[in-house]
Amino acid sequence: MSDTKECLFCRIAAGTVPSHPVYESGTLYAFLDINPIRPGHTQIVPRKHYPYFDLMPSELAAEIVALGQILARTLEQIYAVERVGFLFTGSDIPHAHAHVVPMVSPTDITSRQYIAEESVTFRPTARASDDELVSVARVLCSALE
Repeated sequence: MSDTKECLFCRIAAGTVPSHPVYESGTLYAFLDINPIRPGHTQIVPRKHYPYFDLMPSELAAEIVALGQILARTLEQIYAVERVGFLFTGSDIPHAHAHVVPMVSPTDITSRQYIAEESVTFRPTARASDDELVSVARVLCSALE
């Protein structure tokens, strides 16, 4: 495991890096992504450092999935979407984490399996303003209470 003092998500979960939390427990921390695919895009991280999701205890992964389902139902209501994407990733920050994304378009979360073009380019999503994140976090926190 890497040095948790250097891990961005460990520092976010510990409160040493600012974030916009929507859920906290002794084992999990959920916060808004600062570069959201869609408003309400939330990340769920375990407070304990695991570089990748397959290295977590399965009980912890199940806890993340259960929270993801609760968040998904909440996001569906708030944003009036039919579905919410949920995925574990690990290509950007080596700390197990899940993304919960309200799906407005089928391409909000992409897969090479259904992209027709040989060369696909992506641009980074815009950083959400702190005011926007504060507003979204308030709505989510209120809905989860």
